[in-house]
Amino acid sequence: MALRVAIAAAWIVLWTSVPIQAQVARPQVSINPTQQASEPTEKAQPDAEAELRNGTALTRRGLFVEAIPHLLAARGRVTNAYAAEFNLALCYVGTGQFVQAVQILSSLRDNGHESADVYNLLAQAQIGNAQPREAWASFQKAVLLTPQNEKLYLFLADACMERKDYALGLKIVNLGIQNLPHSARLYYERAVFLSQLDQFDRGKADFELARKLAPNSDIGYLAAAHEEFLQGNVREAIQVAREGIRQGHENSVLLTILGEALMRAGAVPGQPELGEAEMALQRAVAERPGDPSPRIALGKLYLMADKLDDAITHLERARQIEPGNASVYANLAKAYQRRGDPQRAQEMLGILANLNEAKAERIRTAPGDRKAGYVGSGIEQEAEEKPSHR
Repeated sequence: MALRVAIAAAWIVLWTSVPIQAQVARPQVSINPTQQASEPTEKAQPDAEAELRNGTALTRRGLFVEAIPHLLAARGRVTNAYAAEFNLALCYVGTGQFVQAVQILSSLRDNGHESADVYNLLAQAQIGNAQPREAWASFQKAVLLTPQNEKLYLFLADACMERKDYALGLKIVNLGIQNLPHSARLYYERAVFLSQLDQFDRGKADFELARKLAPNSDIGYLAAAHEEFLQGNVREAIQVAREGIRQGHENSVLLTILGEALMRAGAVPGQPELGEAEMALQRAVAERPGDPSPRIALGKLYLMADKLDDAITHLERARQIEPGNASVYANLAKAYQRRGDPQRAQEMLGILANLNEAKAERIRTAPGDRKAGYVGSGIEQEAEEKPSHR
């Protein structure tokens, strides 16, 4: 299962060109534009300026789908054309419309807006658009401009994790560690990528280093819990996760690890441990509604408790968020079969078979230096899955 955290502070370009910090679920991008506004249009229109204000406000709240129509209405009709274009690209990345985002950001880059923020977001869009070479080139340009920006590496790493391009993600965090050798979070990221590449023995050292660099912090508890969980030490993972949450370091990933560990430790319906797992996963979903990982875990819990409607609701939502996650279909097949809908169950199994076949083909045709990136990608049988992210 993919355990991911996306604690992103995104800088939105306001219609006034003044940056405001906003917490958003997606995209994973650190944006602090320093570029001047693009050349103003011949005559900015008041209604267009209002559309830009509305679109920016919605973007700031992470409501990317709702923001897009307003930003489209503002394009080409406002004084700060750069703000309209950049925020629209941000929304396109946030909604997975990577082709459109690449087009806008490439145009901004080619027309003089060669900032670290543009290169950062462009690299994320290129990763989402399955353009790893182009993404690496854009990322390197961003690094040249802001080599000490930890969020640059973290957000690009998260984009790689979502795309399941673990080899590229490892290259990104390796460069980040070269420039920021005391970043606990980057060592944690590297540990996760190494684990996904079936190199847990190497990753274990990075988990431990992250704990030493940031003891008693959110990343320290997360690294400790994740390491124990990957080693199969579910009791120890539960203990660490509970302690971290008690110390005020509650986040969706730690909550998800706690819920998963409690279930793997043998919690069954009627036991208080299963109720604790349910509460933890519900809180994780509430905190990160756009993250499929806690929803999949909660769906499995409801399946275990024979709450089939609840299980299907969360699993279908996870399917909408991450349609390529094999675990969704394996569990949906079980849920539909038990609810007496064999046709839907067979449909889910058919999709699962196609995913596994597509993964096998990608491995077969990938260049030698990229084959490893598909190992542990999550498109395996459920029993072989491992938590994959923060």
